[in-house]
Amino acid sequence: MTTRLTRTAKELHGLPHEGRRAVVMTMGALHEGHATLVRTARELVGPGGQVVVTVFVNPLQFGAGEDLDRYPRTLDADLVIAEEAGADAVFAPAVDEVYPGGEPQVRITAGPMGERLEGASRPGHFDGMLTVVAKLLHLTRPDVALYGQKDAQQLALIRRMVRDLNFPVEIVGVPTVREDDNLALSSRNRYLSAADRASALEISRALLTAGAAAPQGPDAVRDAARAVLDEAAREQPPVVLDYLALVDPADFTEVTDGHSGEAVLAVAAKVGTTRLIDNITLTFTGTGAQR
Repeated sequence: MTTRLTRTAKELHGLPHEGRRAVVMTMGALHEGHATLVRTARELVGPGGQVVVTVFVNPLQFGAGEDLDRYPRTLDADLVIAEEAGADAVFAPAVDEVYPGGEPQVRITAGPMGERLEGASRPGHFDGMLTVVAKLLHLTRPDVALYGQKDAQQLALIRRMVRDLNFPVEIVGVPTVREDDNLALSSRNRYLSAADRASALEISRALLTAGAAAPQGPDAVRDAARAVLDEAAREQPPVVLDYLALVDPADFTEVTDGHSGEAVLAVAAKVGTTRLIDNITLTFTGTGAQR
């Protein structure tokens, strides 16, 4: 299979297409996590379907002082990874293909759910994310779109947007892919020094420790994770916590003891100059929980 590089929606829709179309949206710098999304997409649509990977570094998602200019752009390598994973096409549009006439005056607003956790730390981020997702859904016209569960709040907001605004697309979440040492895969991992990485592993350890405390209820989960992260704050380099929250995936509000159903334990922290996020999902019964 040869993966076709397309730069415009017209080029993309001119490709031969039978069966269902699946889209995997990325900002490039592809890694094994993205490849897993592509392979899952191929399984969903079958050999007769079409798998499209979008590569677009969305300027609306970057706030003042964030790493838009530093964000890695590796299109040649991305094409190789996409092809090996089974993509039919890579859609890598220029900014003016996505935003003709400049930044859009009308945008999607994430609402209260988008103001919590990541939204509180990165004001406007989710408005920019939903706006570009909406535009890319229109430009690529998929039957199904796949997103990683590592970005749990992003996934929840996309699902909410699709439901609230009646987008004719199925949204599929794919489990987080981890490296051998259990660090969640991220394009930002390349910025970690050896010492940074050793400290960063405390984030996933906090989640695993919290998971083991789950039968004792939500408060025990939070306490167990915070104990590990408090210790990690004394590491060199330290893990500087942004937030730790146990939330309802429907609206990302904090859950309390006695909660029944799913909950997401989400962490964001900075190690050195690199900001990392991670999470696990727990299912509570009202008297305890199981992973």
